[in-house]
Formats: sequence, C-alpha cells, structure tokens
Amino acid sequence: MTVYFIGAGPGAPDLITIRGRDLIAKCPVCLYAGSLVPEGVIAFAPEGALIKDTAPMNLDEIIEDINTAHKDGKDVARVHSGDPCLYGSVAEQMRRLDQLGIDYEVVPGVSAYAAASAVIQKELTLPEVSQSIILTRTAMKSSAMPNNEDLDTFGKSGATLAIHLSVRNLKHVQETLIPHYGEDCPVVIAYRVTWPDELIIRCTLKDVREKAREAKITRTALILVGHVLADDKDFIDSKLYDPDFVHVLRLGKDKKKAAVVEREANVPGGLD
Repeated sequence: MTVYFIGAGPGAPDLITIRGRDLIAKCPVCLYAGSLVPEGVIAFAPEGALIKDTAPMNLDEIIEDINTAHKDGKDVARVHSGDPCLYGSVAEQMRRLDQLGIDYEVVPGVSAYAAASAVIQKELTLPEVSQSIILTRTAMKSSAMPNNEDLDTFGKSGATLAIHLSVRNLKHVQETLIPHYGEDCPVVIAYRVTWPDELIIRCTLKDVREKAREAKITRTALILVGHVLADDKDFIDSKLYDPDFVHVLRLGKDKKKAAVVEREANVPGGLD
C-alpha cells in the first residue's frame, strides 16, 4: 500500500501530469483539498473509489483515513493543488506516515507562478534585468515568517518576486517594496489562474491594492512583482543562441568548418 502525494497543478484538469492522472485513476481511495482542487481532476478517479474532500478535516482526521486505507491494503491518492513542495502542508503528513510506517511517494505538479507566467506570456528571468525568482509569502495570523525572510530583505535583491497567500496584505507589500522597486514597477495579480473564473490584473506597486479591491479579490491569488513584467521589449538577447557563443553542443565557426571538412573526407568520393 502506498500514499501518493499528487500535485494537481494550478486548476485546469489538463495541466496535471500524466503520472498524477494515472495514479489518481488507479487508486481506490482519493483524498483531495476540495477548496483548491477542481472536480475535473477528481473525475480521473476510478468508478467505485472512495472520494473525500479534506477541506473541513484536521490533520488527525486525514491521517486516520489514510491509516484505515493502509489497514485495508488500499493505495491512496492524496491530491493537493499546485506542487506539493510549496505551501501544501505536506511535510507534516509525511512525518505522520513515517511514524506509522506507511509508504508514500510525491508526484510534482505545475505551480501557480509557472502557470501565471504562461498565461501572461512573460519569462520571469531576463538577461541583465533579473536572473532570480523568489517564491515567498508575507506573515499572517496562520504563519509567521522566519528571521531574515521578510519582504524587505528580499526586496533589496531586486529579483522577481512571486508572493503567495498575501492578497490581504497588499498595504504591507506596497510599503515594503516601493522603496526598492519604485512605485511604477509592474505587478500582476493572478487570481485562480487556469480556472474558468481566472482573472489577471496588470498594474503597478502604486495601485495594486486599489486594483485588488476593485476586483474584490481577497483570496486564492498570486502576486508577481518585478521589472521583467514590463511591456518594454528592449532587453538584450541571452547568450544561449548567440552564434558567437560556443558551448559543448554548439561549435564555433572555425570548428564547424573543420567538422564539415572531416565529414566530407570520410565520405567515399568526398573532397575529390
């Protein structure tokens, strides 16, 4: 018996991985976070499967259901939104399973920040603009932030920020980041990205709070901050496809010519 922690992706059922879909389809027990995982993902479960929404349950109750399945020899699909490695409260579940001697595996999924960048058609790392992405959140009642992981510290880097679980804390986001990025720095509010009611709001640090209020967004939103989000196309090309940039898979011009001559020399009648 195995418990599979499956990342369901950001929302759209066709963005779950093939492995995740196939595991849901074979598990006789499916426990899912109903507030964040759409029914279209759970529809992959086999006929007759025990399907249970864990949104109203606490940790002890979830583990009890898993342990019951373990005693019955039934595999469990434990389905979380996005990717299990980010803000999924998966670690405490795995710790409990370790204590009970129950096997488990983790199946990655598409994270909200990756889905949002795809929807807005922006690369989050651009040469000489930003080469780093910081995935973070702000301190709220449910969870404090460790020392030195505050938004001010991250803002000093100038990196692209993907701020989770913080749409109710936008005043703090504004006050903290404007000194580092400027009030005109582009911001994207990605609400329920890839869901049918998805909403993408492009704004700036100056008006992000106002825009969120106008749209009445109070939860389930990701905030992207950074100069890579600008409409300006005046950034330099990377060296990746520069014809003068030589790497192990692409030879320089002189070596290319030498390689062509060598190949022709090895062909019957070549170089005649």
